[in-house]
Amino acid sequence: MPESAISTGMVDFAVPAESMGQHLMAFARGLDLPSGAEDDVQAVAGENNWADARRAIYAILRNQVGHDFQGYKIHTFMRRVQRRMQVRQLESVDAYVEMLRQEPPEANALFRDLLITVTNFFRDADAFALLESRVIPKLFEGKGADDRLRIWVPGCATGEEVYSIGILLCEYMQTLTAAPRVQIFATDINEHALAVARTGRYPEALLDSVSPERRKRFFTLDGGSYHVAKAVRDLCVFSPHSVIRDPPFSRMDMVSCRNLLIYFGPDMQNQVIPTFHYALRPGGYLFLGTSENVSQFADLFTPLDKKHRMFRRRDNAGALARIPTFVPATGEARVRAGLQPPIGGAALRQIVDQQILDNFAPAYVVVNEAGDIVYYSRRTGKYLEAAQGVPTRHLLSIARKGLRLELRTAFKEAVETGRAVTRERVAVETEDTRIQLVRLTIEPVAERRDGESLFLILFADDGPLVTQQEADSRATIDDAAVHLERELRDTRERLQAMIEEYETSVEELKSANEELVSVNEEMQSSNEELEASKEEMQSLNEELHTVNGELHAKVEQLDLANSDLQNLFESTQVATVFLDRDMVIRSFTPAVSEIYNIRPSDRGRPITDLSTRISAPSFTDEVKEVLSSGQVIERKLDAAAGQTSFLARFIPYTSIDGGIEGVVLTFIDVSLLAHAAARQQVLISELNHRVKNILAVAVAIAERTSASAGSADDYKHRLVERLRAMGRSYAALSRDNWADVDLGALVAEELSGIADTRFVARGPALEVDPQTAVSLGMVMHELATNASKYGALADPKGRVVISWDKSDDELVLVWREHDGPPVTPPEHDGFGLELVKQEIGYNLGGRVELKFAPDGLVATLRCPLGG
Repeated sequence: MPESAISTGMVDFAVPAESMGQHLMAFARGLDLPSGAEDDVQAVAGENNWADARRAIYAILRNQVGHDFQGYKIHTFMRRVQRRMQVRQLESVDAYVEMLRQEPPEANALFRDLLITVTNFFRDADAFALLESRVIPKLFEGKGADDRLRIWVPGCATGEEVYSIGILLCEYMQTLTAAPRVQIFATDINEHALAVARTGRYPEALLDSVSPERRKRFFTLDGGSYHVAKAVRDLCVFSPHSVIRDPPFSRMDMVSCRNLLIYFGPDMQNQVIPTFHYALRPGGYLFLGTSENVSQFADLFTPLDKKHRMFRRRDNAGALARIPTFVPATGEARVRAGLQPPIGGAALRQIVDQQILDNFAPAYVVVNEAGDIVYYSRRTGKYLEAAQGVPTRHLLSIARKGLRLELRTAFKEAVETGRAVTRERVAVETEDTRIQLVRLTIEPVAERRDGESLFLILFADDGPLVTQQEADSRATIDDAAVHLERELRDTRERLQAMIEEYETSVEELKSANEELVSVNEEMQSSNEELEASKEEMQSLNEELHTVNGELHAKVEQLDLANSDLQNLFESTQVATVFLDRDMVIRSFTPAVSEIYNIRPSDRGRPITDLSTRISAPSFTDEVKEVLSSGQVIERKLDAAAGQTSFLARFIPYTSIDGGIEGVVLTFIDVSLLAHAAARQQVLISELNHRVKNILAVAVAIAERTSASAGSADDYKHRLVERLRAMGRSYAALSRDNWADVDLGALVAEELSGIADTRFVARGPALEVDPQTAVSLGMVMHELATNASKYGALADPKGRVVISWDKSDDELVLVWREHDGPPVTPPEHDGFGLELVKQEIGYNLGGRVELKFAPDGLVATLRCPLGG
């Protein structure tokens, strides 16, 4: 927060908290230093060289900041110097001048203090109401979509006045069907203020003078401040520019320079006001502050509203003499160049008429209703003379002795009545103290195009020049009358002197008023700076609290996301590498170590520098292809040893804005999938082989069964049962994916098809291959079927014991029947015994031993394990 407050440029001291008390006490003691007035400063401080110090400060500022303040009002300038001396706790102006030389930042601080940026939206509401109702409609009058409306706002400060004018223009343009292009050129020498103006962002407190309707239409709320609408900002161009040093703008429809001239001295005002006249188009408008005036330049501007300081540019030849020095006088240049039109018949008549008027017509002048002369004829010096002091064109100020009082009353009557007024035998005193009796005539002339009223004043001599005595004697012989005439003349002279003194007093009061306004502006500026500093500190504090809370939340979220990402990297079994566009490693998961010889310190190294277990000769080309095309590439890579296979995916790494910033490589171990695929292929081949065998066995069973069956039903029953026995064997193999089958499970599966529970099966855990399992399954079925029909299972008391064991890689399975009917060897083998012998002896390569004991059949089956 302190750094943000310091960056605003409004902080005088940046000290630790423990030193603030000492600085405050020193600042309080500094309040007893001299005030801004130069005489008071000399009296209190005991210095006699303020003038030299002021000139030195002017030079330092001119050299270091590039601006000359020599034309500023002295008291205003010295008050700002005094403030800096108070801040820096200096009692001697010489010490402050030396500080300015030694410390360039102090010159910048003084420069900022001199630039008093007091402004507000719609400041002086009545003046802006006049601008809205009377001036702005005139500005747009006669302009179409192809025309331009140009406005110049010098000394714009932080832009509130500029945007106020822009808002009024936007409101009026919305009422037009075809509006011209509007440009508002806002200038100032304060770069910091221009930066604020360009952003167009202001706190709510500065919008108190903006109506709620305009605030809603032309501002947008952004946090704790209001932002000027883009439609208004697009009208305004902010630029650094000095009305004193830089060439002015031109062809302007209006110049708004409010509360800037009050800080300028007379010399600088005499330079700036003609500059504004030059910058304006014919009939353009000048908008000044309430304490500013152009009374000394009445020949350049005519007042439109004196109260609210709205003036209009005069268009007359006399104004050419006031064009700024850097603009050539076009009339004189034309004459020097010899560009004279040829003389024709009409031109010759005009020349003759002009010569007659010059030589034989009485002297005359043309004045406006304010009394300012706009045109002189020849030979007016007999009646008018230049007044002492500042040059002026006011008629009454330059009238000769004796003429002024009569001229004043007659001119006033002509202005009020609008009719011609004549005064006879007005005595005018010439330079040689002689008297000329004059016939004075004042009459109005036609109005000019801009609506200004003009008056023609004729000076016609009534007789030759006479001495004062001759004039008195011609007037009357009566001494009393002469005495009264002299007293009246003296009274008139005293009255004229009093009037001049009154006018001088008025001018001094205006000057004093300007001083007071200037002081008030400075105090208001200081107050606004303090208020702004307070609000900014509060706003900064709130923003810092908010930003701090958001930062904590973001840090927690970032920690959580980082933790989740770290756990994901460590827990995933997918080897993943993140590369940038130069194939430099950005990050990777721990599983990558199974493929590359990589360590955590290898981040930032090219992946091509690392050794790898896989064979990928086209690795670099594939990475470049992904970077260029943005397509995902998949391919299978084998380890160098040939025991492991990986599925490699080359995926483009996409940034937030959609650009490809690198490649993500993933390696998935597909070795098990490869082995499973190979095993599946083997199983498919085996299945094809076994299906052929099964079909062959089924065909053989069907043929032999049909040969031994007594009837069709018997054939069907026997065939179905034998096929089901085969089916159960294959079902057991299918459950184990045609792998080796547990013998006990196989025996239980086959005997489950016989609806009897008088079986006992025992033996060690042995696994047999698929072919042995199918053959043993069919043998178990035939023995069980035979026992059910003819053997132990035909008797309710009978039972069967099945046992098996392993002997020298040979399976020995014994089928033993108990408590059944007596059995005898058959005369010839039936289909069942033939099937048993064929499956064991032929298919399995074993042998079958049959023993027909009195207690029941004993069958011993021997076959090699593993086929």
